[in-house]
Amino acid sequence: MRRLRNSPSGIPLGRLRRVTGLLLEVEGVRQEIGAHCCVQGPKGTGWIDAECVGFRDDITYLMAFDPVSGLMPGASVIPATYLYSDGDRYREFSQGSALPIGQGLLGRIVDGLGRALDDQGGPDCNTSQEENVRYLRPNPLRRRLIDEPLDTGLRAVNSLLTVGKGQRLGIFAGSGVGKSVLISMLTRHCAADVIVVALVGERSREVREFYENSLTPEARARTVLVTSPADTSPLARARGAEYAAEVATYFRDTGLNVVMIVDSLTRYAIACREISMSMGEPPVSRGYPPSVFAKLTSLVEKAGNGENEKGSLTAFYTVLLDSDDAVDPVADAARGVLDGHLFLSRALANSGHFPAIDVERSISRVMPQVVSSDHLQLAALTRALISKYMQSRDMITMGAYTPGMDKQLDVALQSWPRIERFLQQGPTDFVSIPDGLNQLRKALGGDGRS
Repeated sequence: MRRLRNSPSGIPLGRLRRVTGLLLEVEGVRQEIGAHCCVQGPKGTGWIDAECVGFRDDITYLMAFDPVSGLMPGASVIPATYLYSDGDRYREFSQGSALPIGQGLLGRIVDGLGRALDDQGGPDCNTSQEENVRYLRPNPLRRRLIDEPLDTGLRAVNSLLTVGKGQRLGIFAGSGVGKSVLISMLTRHCAADVIVVALVGERSREVREFYENSLTPEARARTVLVTSPADTSPLARARGAEYAAEVATYFRDTGLNVVMIVDSLTRYAIACREISMSMGEPPVSRGYPPSVFAKLTSLVEKAGNGENEKGSLTAFYTVLLDSDDAVDPVADAARGVLDGHLFLSRALANSGHFPAIDVERSISRVMPQVVSSDHLQLAALTRALISKYMQSRDMITMGAYTPGMDKQLDVALQSWPRIERFLQQGPTDFVSIPDGLNQLRKALGGDGRS
């Protein structure tokens, strides 16, 4: 009744004037950018959720979240928050304008609009996306410092590329090098209270496979899975990643340690590109308009620690490399805003080395802030031996090296078989940070100071 009293006496009614590709041109209703509207669908199908993505003169441009087949010229368009009479009660035309955020999302699978996909009814949440806006932009000077390591359960990452609570890390990989397996290991093993996973633009069949094969029953209970498959509209795909970020910030600011995994940042950029180019924005870098890179930065900056000293938000973003091209514009932009990256090597994957993390090309920029000096020296020694061996591998294979010519290379040759075994790990194996360090010392031969 309170909402009914605050509602206007009339409902502004717009008409669908033109459909161009993904864009719906509407006249007669004015909405701010980001506002939700409902377009009258084919007879018997109800209303189609859409969002205002721009305007020109008296024309409002909308983009639908769901398929728009069957739309008729002159279809009615109404703001989503307005009420209509449904027998003895009043309802909104759409629930898409207030996405659910709260404890009720734990263990659930939802789409980019917070609509349940697991046949368990709508999430029971008392907070909406609009009420969560205050969490999205913490004061930079009040953000909690990254001073504590996150145990990922991955031996190579914990020992040589230690992740801090609140860090934003990229996983750079081409197709078929074990990216999905690495994501499932992080989801299963990370020491976090809540895990938010956003599958953006993935194949539909992989959603169920990920939920049933990659998540244990214990992991499912603390996981929120937001999925926007490849067959959804670009707006739905983009909103899936953004909605997942807002859910993660909510849990972070309630004092919980949160891990967010977005797969993938590249497909999010592609969705934003489709939206921007449908609006007529010109491309500037390999087909990407300028606004795409601004949206990438905005999405990444939502992650990290907030102003609450008790909560943290650690984020992993996968970045797909086109033909293993590390200078892809999305990859290049992501490196500039992330706090490090894990580079997956196709050569390692082809040789059966999993996880295929190329330690030489990977980096964690916050590692010196979260580990002891002894740990840092041990990691530096290991990276130096790996680099020395890799630089001289061709010469060793050809038999052109004689032992004794280079003392450090001799040590690298002796240690390499043990280091190689150390860097490999089974998908279900969990190795804590202390255990990983002890195993690394043994791999280097004793105390690791040789």
